[in-house]
Amino acid sequence: MNVVSLFSGCGGLDLGFHQAGFNIIWANEHDKSIWDTYEFNHPHTQLDKRDIRKIVPDQIPDCIGIIGGPPCQSWSEAGSQRGIDDSRGQLFFDYIRIIQEKKPLFFLAENVSGILAEKHDRAFTNILDHFKDAGYKVTYKLLNASDYLVPQDRKRVIIIGYREDIGRIFEFPDVLNTRLTIGDAIYNLKDIEALPIDSKMDKSHLEIPNHEYKEGSFSSIYMSRNRVRTWDEPSYTIQAGARHAPIHPQANKMIWVEKDKWIFDPESAKPYRRLSVRECARIQTFPDNFIFKYKYISDGYKMVGNAVPVMLAKTLASKIFMDIQKYLNSGFCNLRKEVSTQLTLF
Repeated sequence: MNVVSLFSGCGGLDLGFHQAGFNIIWANEHDKSIWDTYEFNHPHTQLDKRDIRKIVPDQIPDCIGIIGGPPCQSWSEAGSQRGIDDSRGQLFFDYIRIIQEKKPLFFLAENVSGILAEKHDRAFTNILDHFKDAGYKVTYKLLNASDYLVPQDRKRVIIIGYREDIGRIFEFPDVLNTRLTIGDAIYNLKDIEALPIDSKMDKSHLEIPNHEYKEGSFSSIYMSRNRVRTWDEPSYTIQAGARHAPIHPQANKMIWVEKDKWIFDPESAKPYRRLSVRECARIQTFPDNFIFKYKYISDGYKMVGNAVPVMLAKTLASKIFMDIQKYLNSGFCNLRKEVSTQLTLF
């Protein structure tokens, strides 16, 4: 089944959908610092590099589904929370515009938990109404990726719409009992030394690709709370900023001094360092053969931190795949030419 990806980033969502059986035929990403990574890891996907606002739907291939995560900075609790008043927040309507024209059987949109903040209630309701007016039965839910085999506390809003003729809504998978930890993800890297990088990458060849970490000072904001979790806990959220990467669990947990002030434990047997890009990628459930290409280490952390965890994407995509396949195989499906040409035999 052919799928189109918008606001693709490095393609964590795309990889999860691919692993679930979908064929990602076309993707759009305007950030040039991501292009090499996307094309290297998704060689069979056509990457459109234009600003999505300049793309007309006729230039996008027909597809069964459309997936993507419109920019989330303007909805983030850690940012300005300007939401739909921010030009980045308004890109959500370009996502809707393309869905309205292409009329895929389903869509999936991912965003930060801040989009559910009370101050954004009217804007979020407006977005949902646009999806419904386009002919979709829509459901959404705030998920924690740690409930779906991702070793990280990461809360994100997932919006999924099924075209009305499918006759059903998407039902989110049950929470899994298994909880993965930092140790499950990166313990076997503990004896492989990571390379400290201040900013620009050198030409050294590491035993483990992308096993570099951002060195340098820690801001007062960073030191306002504990940033260390142990091997047997899930990681803190992997963020898109290099300076805000969690601390490696080799060090002791930080010591509380007073409100909004923590310090590193001077008695820690191991030094404090940020997780490497590869360690963050593993916590985001990227396989080691997914190689991140960057000249500046900040771009590596950005790509990893902005991605949808691959295992979360695969879990949701597997459920969608079963629903859509059941619909296409049913007698209720009108196998129109524009739909049937998108099917791939398995």
